[in-house]
Amino acid sequence: QVQFVESGGGLVQPGGSLRLSCVASGFTFSRHRMSWYRQAPGKERELVAGISSAGVGTNYADSVKGRFTISRDNAKNTVYLQMNSLKPEDTAVYLCKTVDLLTGRDYWGQGTQVTVSS
Repeated sequence: QVQFVESGGGLVQPGGSLRLSCVASGFTFSRHRMSWYRQAPGKERELVAGISSAGVGTNYADSVKGRFTISRDNAKNTVYLQMNSLKPEDTAVYLCKTVDLLTGRDYWGQGTQVTVSS
């Protein structure tokens, strides 16, 4: 019953900003690392950013470093992705993900569409 509800996607012009939210349920959110991935049509799903369970450690794809910021609020079971200086190549479905460390199984949200276009 792991579930993610992603929101915040939409249409934005190049150079604009969006903040994505992912509200999690069905597991102990505060003890799990969370990640944002994205998938564009015809392309492989790629890691965008990750954040440790306590929010101390973060990592980013080279393509988004300096523009995107991942954060989390464990009291709200929510992970965020602040996206600034958006480019057309950022257009994709963005999904949040966690991993069951006992089994290695990935758990995925349904995704929210981000479209960057003039």
